Amino acid sequence: MTKHHHRFDLESANGRAGSLYPDMIESPQLRWAFIRKVYCIVSLQILITAGVSAAVNFVPPIRQFFHSNTPGSLAVFILLIILPLLVMIPMIYFQESHPINLLLLGLFTVCISFAIGLACISTSGKVILEAAVLTFAVVVGLTLYTFWAAKRGHDFNFLGPFLFASLLVLVMFCILQIFIPMGKITKTIYGCLAAIVFSGYIIYDTDNLIKRHTYDQYVAAAISLYLDIVNLFMALLTAFSASDS
Repeated sequence: MTKHHHRFDLESANGRAGSLYPDMIESPQLRWAFIRKVYCIVSLQILITAGVSAAVNFVPPIRQFFHSNTPGSLAVFILLIILPLLVMIPMIYFQESHPINLLLLGLFTVCISFAIGLACISTSGKVILEAAVLTFAVVVGLTLYTFWAAKRGHDFNFLGPFLFASLLVLVMFCILQIFIPMGKITKTIYGCLAAIVFSGYIIYDTDNLIKRHTYDQYVAAAISLYLDIVNLFMALLTAFSASDS
């Protein structure tokens, strides 16, 4: 009886049973429902990305069109790079307006998927598979770790400024690379560093998903995690393709 009573007191001290982190005030059931909704959206985004990328690489007419280097293919290529940025502006504005937010999210996902497909078009299947498998393993591992750490009272909100600063450095490096192309070793180092940064973002955004996003911010939460996963994949692809060539 004493042990049972002591266990009950511990649960009461840590908040209600089933809470995701200590001193959780909101309903765990509502938060879990929100988390499931976000992961369903992200899973659908990943499936769309895999399907569109596969079509770009394996459907002969599409592959030949982008390999043709005609003015038309170049114009479409530039449009696919610019379009996600153009779609993101209204998507952020309408992120809590259903169903416009989901329509814009779908369009954004398709645009990003084409960009990833084009990035993979000149990469060997072995490298793509390696990057995809490692991305899956890292995402699952870091997600489980973040939920475990949150349950034990760890908070990762402090990572925000450091990750943002690291992202700025990566962007400046990319811009520099355009004007001053660097060798394979530099690309491999860049890919590895970018993978570390976006791994940190997965932990940071998962922590936000558990604790800070409101229930209406499912699109914002899905975009954050989707971009983290996509960028991690592209970073690993860069590292592997540079070392493989």
